[in-house]
Amino acid sequence: MAKAYLITCYQSIKNPATLAAYAKIAGPAMQAAGGRFLVRGMPAKTYENGLNQRTVVVEFDSLERAVAAHDGPGYQEALRVLGNAAERDVRVVEGVG
Repeated sequence: MAKAYLITCYQSIKNPATLAAYAKIAGPAMQAAGGRFLVRGMPAKTYENGLNQRTVVVEFDSLERAVAAHDGPGYQEALRVLGNAAERDVRVVEGVG
């Protein structure tokens, strides 16, 4: 079974304090759902119109677990806290292999 990755790229952060409050809930929620943080921070280098903004990559054992983590009550609570404090692009991508 292929692994899956929840990838979040931030376009802008409007309220860093609210983002920090979100992260305190989101991190444990992802880990409780089986997620492993592989990337969490600023890019070392950007190419091809890449934004120099925060990127987060969380690995899951399957696509189903990644979707369940995002849609689960723990992470949904984190999203309620986040509100519109940041503009982000969030996607779940299935790994190869």
